[in-house]
Amino acid sequence: MSNIKGKVVVITGASSGIGEAAARLLSRHGAHVVLGARRTDRLEALVSEIRSEGGTAEYHALDVTQKEQMDEFIRFANSTFGRVDVIVNNAGVMPLSLLDALKVDEWDRMIDVNIRGVLHGIAAGLPVMKQQGSGQFINIASIGAYSVTPTAAVYCATKYAVRAISEGLRLEVGGDIRVTLISPGVTESELADSISDEEARQAMKEYRRISIPASAIARSILYAMEQPAEVDVNEIIVRPTASVN
Repeated sequence: MSNIKGKVVVITGASSGIGEAAARLLSRHGAHVVLGARRTDRLEALVSEIRSEGGTAEYHALDVTQKEQMDEFIRFANSTFGRVDVIVNNAGVMPLSLLDALKVDEWDRMIDVNIRGVLHGIAAGLPVMKQQGSGQFINIASIGAYSVTPTAAVYCATKYAVRAISEGLRLEVGGDIRVTLISPGVTESELADSISDEEARQAMKEYRRISIPASAIARSILYAMEQPAEVDVNEIIVRPTASVN
């Protein structure tokens, strides 16, 4: 509790899934959460619920593909609470399809959200953390950052990139800024809703039969945050016990 209470935690993609679960859990442990997503109606409802339970929460409209919006999001958190202790780069999309389906627009969307979104979070937050002399980036990747499956080539490529960016950031910042990569296996979320390819959609529906709740990933975020300042948990893989990949 002492390591979490009072920390200012910024979460992207906070309107559902892992982001929402993390906001609820961290606020219950005393963190001040600042939530960003495009669906502000959901954010407003979530913030209201957190406040009704005695937590501290704010929200701000955010499209992570727009650097100016990310900059404004971090400025909002910093001006509201006077610091930014943790940035959870969680926003992501997963419109799976075979490469020969040539869904180039969907490839571009994954690159924009899954890679550029993380980079924008780093670019906006790193100067703040360097100035205050401490901070932590928690980047949400996927089991797809370690292996590739059919229909998921581009998605996995974006998550491999998040893994590489996270390790590069860790090597560069050192010192007082921690970097954690969390890679969920199949987890309850709305990610599959973005799959337009029918074959890939059906395959994912079957795959999701063993999914774990988003709260399991939220607990991993909490674990990484609550370590002593001199301990940096670099990588966590969380997947269903029944998972074979």
